[in-house]
Amino acid sequence: MNDLHDRAEAGETRRYLMYGSERYALAILRPLQAAIRARGGETAWFFDGPGAEDLAPGERLLDVEGVRRWKPRAVVTPGNHLPHFFPGVKVEVFHGFDAGKPRHIHVRGFFDLYCTTGPRDTAQFQSLAETLGHFSVAETGWPKLDPFAAQFGAIEPVRSPPVILYHSTFSPSWSAAETLYDEVKRLSRDGRWKWIVTFHPKMNPDTVARFRALENGHLRFAEDDNILDLFGQVDMMCSDTSSALNEFLLTGKPVVTFRNRRPGPQLIDIDDAAQFEPAIERALSRPPELMRAIRDYADAIHPYRDGRSSERVLDAIEAFIDAGARNRVAKPANLWRKLRLRRRIGYWGPARI
Repeated sequence: MNDLHDRAEAGETRRYLMYGSERYALAILRPLQAAIRARGGETAWFFDGPGAEDLAPGERLLDVEGVRRWKPRAVVTPGNHLPHFFPGVKVEVFHGFDAGKPRHIHVRGFFDLYCTTGPRDTAQFQSLAETLGHFSVAETGWPKLDPFAAQFGAIEPVRSPPVILYHSTFSPSWSAAETLYDEVKRLSRDGRWKWIVTFHPKMNPDTVARFRALENGHLRFAEDDNILDLFGQVDMMCSDTSSALNEFLLTGKPVVTFRNRRPGPQLIDIDDAAQFEPAIERALSRPPELMRAIRDYADAIHPYRDGRSSERVLDAIEAFIDAGARNRVAKPANLWRKLRLRRRIGYWGPARI
């Protein structure tokens, strides 16, 4: 891939492809797009799932052949796959923080470069990079958080009445939505607290319908594409094993979880619905030991508060290209995953242009 460096040296406009499989890719990659454009580069998008219909005017959508003709210098995705036959360096920026789900730290052999969010993930991926040799690691922070840097400073006082964000992951084995439904219903009717409810895009439609039907003067069902837009409106979060709770902890505000897969001092974790109300009361009291644990945890997963993670991702990509755009070991053949991805996007043409 040394021709990438040569093309840049010759003054060719730098092109970067944003690759998505879900609508949440837009919120993660648009800050990176803004940084690319600020540097005079060009961007385009490719989706192998939902999201293309939400592109804005001025955002360019390409098909497979269009990508191959366009020849991006890098393909950046928050997902866990992308086509090996797309031109450019293959870069992973993650779709969320590690919430204790095994697939987060799982190398699939598609990427040249992992851009990690903070020291905890960096240590895990760097250890794998040293063992496997077919990818590099750079700690950059997470582009999605760049527009929200102001939220990660001083914590505002608890509102009157307090506002609670309820969010759940979609996996039936990890979601607490059905278990806590009756408690949310009960607590959202007495007016002591206000509620905003939002779910993962893949949540069971029946569960979504049940919670949407709870809407009243004290509970709002939100369908915001970017959950970070809600963080400044609330005083705490209730969740389970969703990666979004780690994003919320960066605000410094408490989270109550139900049977979290990786509980720790930064969370108030419960295992019985009867504990839900007292756990919320404790969270809203903001005990000092809890608030300290939240700050320590936030620094471990994402210490950056400057809103420049997208800039660091671009710097990492360019440094990788300048160094030759190669790792010490070739990526694995990965034939079965490549076949499944070809089927997913409906492309059976040659791997090389």
